[in-house]
Amino acid sequence: MDAVIKPKLGKNTGNAGKGRPKGVPNKTNALLKDMILQALDQAGGVDYLRGQAEENPGPFMSLVGKVLPTQVTGDSGGPMVIEIVRFSDSTAE
Repeated sequence: MDAVIKPKLGKNTGNAGKGRPKGVPNKTNALLKDMILQALDQAGGVDYLRGQAEENPGPFMSLVGKVLPTQVTGDSGGPMVIEIVRFSDSTAE
């Protein structure tokens, strides 16, 4: 009754390759976003948002804070360029 346990052969990939690929949005989130945009369009679009900015500035600014970081770009819509400049306190060369 002694059973011999044999080790697995080959590469163990576990759960790799299963599920949604990286970067692909969740279908539920995509559907919800689409419904929100349709509701905004039906409510008046820009005019509705302008009214909300005046009537409810706190929640409107919260919305702006969530949207703004996704729209930061560099010159001419290109990527951001960060330049690090180091200064020395020493005047002697």
